[in-house]
Amino acid sequence: MTNDTMTIREMCDAFEVTPRTLRFYESKELLFPLRLGQKRLFTRRDRARLKLILRGKRFGFSLEEIRQLLDLYHVGDQQQTQLVRTYEVACDRLRALETERAELDRNIDDLKEQLKWGEKMIASIQSPTRTAAE
Repeated sequence: MTNDTMTIREMCDAFEVTPRTLRFYESKELLFPLRLGQKRLFTRRDRARLKLILRGKRFGFSLEEIRQLLDLYHVGDQQQTQLVRTYEVACDRLRALETERAELDRNIDDLKEQLKWGEKMIASIQSPTRTAAE
């Protein structure tokens, strides 16, 4: 293939995804590979979109959010709308992640306390008990 297009196998290797993943994103109209019979050829645009899709997924964006952000590329304002909206969505996601982290930190602290209690209980059960005659 040329530098302008990649096969599905080349895309899978380059982005460490499965063919099923690429077909799924295509079915969700996030990627638009060229079709030559049964063969899919992914363009530079598809590669750029896949890179953004994978980054968005890593940050926890929904596929619908990702689609909406990608669709803003063609608004015609030198991507200003796309950048501003992406920034807003990213700020919202960051707040959500920070809230999740705070909740996880609370849960971890609580579990550590429960484990300390459990260690004390196990130790008290395993230590020899004194009888009344002693």
